[in-house]
Amino acid sequence: MASTRRTVKTKIKPPRKHESEVSLDETWSRLSTNIREIHNQNASNLSFEENYRYAYNMVLYKNGGILYKGVCQLVAENIDRLAQSELVPAFPSGSSKDPVQQSQEGESLLKALRRVWDDHTGNMSKLRDILKYMDRVYTKANDVPEIWDAGLDLFLKHIIRPPIQDHVTSAVLSLIQIERDGYVISRSVVKECVDVLLQLSVDHDAKTVYKRDLEPAVLTASEAFYSAEGKRLLETCDAPEYLRRVEARLDSEQARTYHYLFSQTGDPLRKILERHLLTHNLSTVIGMPNSGLNVMVDLDKFDDLNRLYRLFLMVPSGLPTLRRSFKDSILRRGREINLASTSIDAGQDMDDGDLNDTENTKGKDKGQGQGRTAMGPPTLTLALKWVQTVLDLKDKFDYIWTRAFDNNREVESSLNEAFEDFINLNEKAPEYISLFIDENLKKGLKGKTDMEVDAVLDKTITVFRYITEKDAFERYYKNHLAKRLLLGRSVSDDAERGMLAKLKVECGYQFTQKLEGMFHDMKISADTMQAYRKYLEGVLAPEVEISVTVMTSTFWPMSHSSASCIFPEVLIRACKSFEHFYFSRHSGRRLAWQPSLGNADVRVQFKARKHDVNVSTFALVILMLFENLTDDEFLTYEELKTATSIPDTELQRHLQSLACAKFKILKKHPPGRDVHPSDSFSFNNDFTCPMQKIKISTVSAKVETTKERRETRDRIEEERHHQIEACIVRIMKDRKHLTHNDLVNEVTRQLASRFQPNPQNIKKRIEGLIDREYLERCEDRKSYNYLA
Repeated sequence: MASTRRTVKTKIKPPRKHESEVSLDETWSRLSTNIREIHNQNASNLSFEENYRYAYNMVLYKNGGILYKGVCQLVAENIDRLAQSELVPAFPSGSSKDPVQQSQEGESLLKALRRVWDDHTGNMSKLRDILKYMDRVYTKANDVPEIWDAGLDLFLKHIIRPPIQDHVTSAVLSLIQIERDGYVISRSVVKECVDVLLQLSVDHDAKTVYKRDLEPAVLTASEAFYSAEGKRLLETCDAPEYLRRVEARLDSEQARTYHYLFSQTGDPLRKILERHLLTHNLSTVIGMPNSGLNVMVDLDKFDDLNRLYRLFLMVPSGLPTLRRSFKDSILRRGREINLASTSIDAGQDMDDGDLNDTENTKGKDKGQGQGRTAMGPPTLTLALKWVQTVLDLKDKFDYIWTRAFDNNREVESSLNEAFEDFINLNEKAPEYISLFIDENLKKGLKGKTDMEVDAVLDKTITVFRYITEKDAFERYYKNHLAKRLLLGRSVSDDAERGMLAKLKVECGYQFTQKLEGMFHDMKISADTMQAYRKYLEGVLAPEVEISVTVMTSTFWPMSHSSASCIFPEVLIRACKSFEHFYFSRHSGRRLAWQPSLGNADVRVQFKARKHDVNVSTFALVILMLFENLTDDEFLTYEELKTATSIPDTELQRHLQSLACAKFKILKKHPPGRDVHPSDSFSFNNDFTCPMQKIKISTVSAKVETTKERRETRDRIEEERHHQIEACIVRIMKDRKHLTHNDLVNEVTRQLASRFQPNPQNIKKRIEGLIDREYLERCEDRKSYNYLA
């Protein structure tokens, strides 16, 4: 019989509810006692687990509010105790005027503040560990700050308040001022105080106590200090010293920001320095009478100039002020150079058009003719000096631009504008530059190699770029090139063509087209003379051997065509012989002899010996009139004039060179330096000279009169009129239709490489082209159409 087992269900009892083993009051009493021990630096004797359990139990049994408020109260009491025991006794007395004592008092207060902060944060770190459960449960549920943040708020409320706050701020400002006055302070103490203020936030936003309280105070004090400092430095320092002091102040404030102030304070603090030490005083410093920019340039103070540049570059108005003063400095020097070039009597200037101008007589005899100085023609000496001085000035300021101004492009622009302005203030600048180039391209230039000459010419091209009237330069250069080519004075064809290549790069092909034509004429003439000599082998040769250069009238300067002359029969036969040969090879051409451009070698018999004399063609014609006269016979000025038909100006110059200069081949009656229409002349048979070969240099012509200069200017203006009209036609032919302003602008742009056309002249030329039916004015009266 089977037995049945009865199943019994187990009864599960609910867990027994544990009551608090310790009462609330006893728990808080023990915990508060331990917290006071922590505040008293006795935490090593306490149990972390025990104190954590006390706080845990109070939060667990809904007493978190009592715990939170109680801890905050204990923290506040401890902060107040620390303030009374550490900070209040460290307040500066304010009675001492000694910077060292003031520094010590300020450092003592800041050290006390740091001790209080370190004590407080150390305590709060321990409390944060004990109260972690409260921070995790109670503070989040009740929307109150965690205990660490609450501790910071309490520190802010009980420590960063008057009078403690005022004393701390005053101490920091006092230490900064003491350091600015040149004394040494403990930067680490200030840095520790600043770190405290940076960690305290106002109302839990991003703004710290440092940004709210200390930084504005520092900036306000700095504003007042540097406002007075700027005025003091202006009164006591010259410009270089002022710049050194300002640079030192900027460096010291940057170091101060880096070592113990907040980095974000650096920018506003720097702006204060720039405003009071630089912006307000830029013009005063750079224009100081005995130490400003001009003096720095004169004394080559490159380091001071570089410092000025770097400091001025820091402020927006600095570079424009520097550019203005730099340009004025160059202009002042340029005007002085121009003034010096006009101080010599203009009446001694060289005649630009004469190819037989005075040259230094080659030989060992150091005596000079009465019609010239030891340095050559005054205008030539003056021109060379002016260009060389300008080149030296350009080199000087280029070096300053590179060394002191770091190749700044805006400064370079001011440099170029200044040189362009003062060079174009000298109306003779095109002539002077052409003379300078001419002197460097002549044969036998002493003291310079080909490389040195080329380097000088490269520099001269730099000055040439600044000339606005390049067409005037072309006129003078063409004259001087003609002298070198016709008289065989060029240093070499390579050097001449190298100079033409430089000019072509600067001004284009049209500028050098005629100059290159002159070279072509010289080459063709050499071939022609070779053929002429072969031609003479088969015919009866004339008594006088001649060498002819055939010049294309449109290429060469033909301002000498008015200087007529009656040749002797022997010269006429030689000329006719060449003309017969030339016309047999070229039909339809005309030859016009230019005696003023030629020279001749003639053997003259004197009582003592014969001499080979080189003279101009005019001088040869004059000498041949004395060929058959006896020693007692003479010719009057009027007789010479009638026999030769040489114009008075040329006749007087050549008679002066023959009778009044160094080599007196003729005698003037009465003796004297100048030639007058009442004078008479005879052959000087008693002439002696140790040299076999003699060169009779033509006395320099007088400078152009005001009337002649006006005529020269009128010729240039007339050429410009044609160029403007040609340019207008080219533009309108291409565009067909243009407004007036666009046409004027385009004409100005295209002609800028030769000269700066006046808008009024352009308008007149447009009116002339309309009258000649090249253009027509549109109905709007503001634009034009091309017709031709």
